[in-house]
Amino acid sequence: MNNKKHIDIPLVAALIPITLLIVGIVLFLVTNGADDIQLFSQPLLILCGFAALSIAIIYRRPLRRPLKISIGKSFTQAVPVLAILLLIGTVSATWMFSGVVPTLICYGMEVLNPNLFLVTACCICAAVSVMSGSSWTTIATIGVAFMGIGIMWGYSPGWIAGAIISGAYFGDKVSPLSDTTVLASSTCGVPLMSHIRYMMFTTIPAMLLAIIVYLLVGLNTLPETGESNMEILDKLHGTFNITPLCLLIPVATLLILALRAGTIKTLVISTVLGIIGIFMLQPQLLPSIGSAPVSDSAALNHIRTIIGILTTRTSLNMDHPLLDSLVTTGGMAGMIPTITLVLSALFFGTAMMASGLLSVIINSIMRRLKRKGKIVSSTAATGLLLNCFTGDQYLSIILCGNIYRNLYRRRSLDTRLLSRTIEDSTSVTSVLIPWNSCGLTQSAVLGVATLAYFPFCIFNIASPLVTLLMGFVSVGSLKRQVA
Repeated sequence: MNNKKHIDIPLVAALIPITLLIVGIVLFLVTNGADDIQLFSQPLLILCGFAALSIAIIYRRPLRRPLKISIGKSFTQAVPVLAILLLIGTVSATWMFSGVVPTLICYGMEVLNPNLFLVTACCICAAVSVMSGSSWTTIATIGVAFMGIGIMWGYSPGWIAGAIISGAYFGDKVSPLSDTTVLASSTCGVPLMSHIRYMMFTTIPAMLLAIIVYLLVGLNTLPETGESNMEILDKLHGTFNITPLCLLIPVATLLILALRAGTIKTLVISTVLGIIGIFMLQPQLLPSIGSAPVSDSAALNHIRTIIGILTTRTSLNMDHPLLDSLVTTGGMAGMIPTITLVLSALFFGTAMMASGLLSVIINSIMRRLKRKGKIVSSTAATGLLLNCFTGDQYLSIILCGNIYRNLYRRRSLDTRLLSRTIEDSTSVTSVLIPWNSCGLTQSAVLGVATLAYFPFCIFNIASPLVTLLMGFVSVGSLKRQVA
């Protein structure tokens, strides 16, 4: 008699974990601000995950097999993400001490117009991301340099990060080399280039809005220039060998990405190039970076220094507070807090899926869908919710496509509308969620809290809003496309 049939979980009960999560975050923001939200999110996500599993037990839901399947999926998606996070830490460190980032900062401050900085950063990041197909790599490389330039000119870190992220995610979204773009089109059964062309209806207006906003903000900003900037440039030139040769490393990285070598392989090669650059372009830094010699062999001491750069916090004394923080890197160790939070988010997503609460919420939404506008709105809302529940954009894209693909076909809606809506609501919003792998990574790389840059990611905010607007007008979306 103990093996009774499980009881259906009501929607109110299914919403308890996400309600706890939202209420907890709001209360923390009100009392403590946004700076330490990621430290608080980790135990909160674990607590909400256990709440989801407890609800499943209360309603006699079977958990053993669903948990096994969900854990397998989470492990599969977590391994490459964790590897990328560690490698981003090594790339950031080696690009700093090989002189790549200081060189980009110096050249940028000498060439760029300070009032056009935000719009320039957005457009250049967009171009690099289109060529590379990777927002993560773009932000971890050229984005870090733009953060340095913008801070030197006195721009708010939130505005700088917002412009960088907007450009990087625009390029990632429309690039045929992007893994998320390929995933969204293939999940929905839409040819890749057809998917990209159809996205232009929403992507171009959102990007134009972002460019206009960043242009207006820059024109109405009084950047810090003059003697303070000259002092910064002098210190950078005095510490690093600022030379065009340093730019060979990012150029080689872009070529490798264009050859579709894959993100992990590209980051490994970029790290190796950065290490070579330290020895060949900045050999004068090795004694000041490393600690006291532990061996009579200079080679062994240099190897020890490189290992320290790759794995631990490393800094240089620049006798300038702003530059001291700029040239300090965390290596792999700097990404550990982000990794632990990613794992906490994956636990929460695993618990929501295995407990069946996610299915209850989505099925409740699906039952109310009749008109095209509501279907598009629901698709966008589901993509955003999946980003919150699963903590990973890849799984969110796959789940959203599988949930809605048959519904779009039954209602004779163009499947391009589905793939476009998923991209607009899932790929670009993942970076706005503090516990999503994208939000965690970009926050760690740029050194700006997710909720601090959230309001300034104009493109990422505008994309789902534009797609909702387009969902209520008939722009090639009433009839199913026949390939």
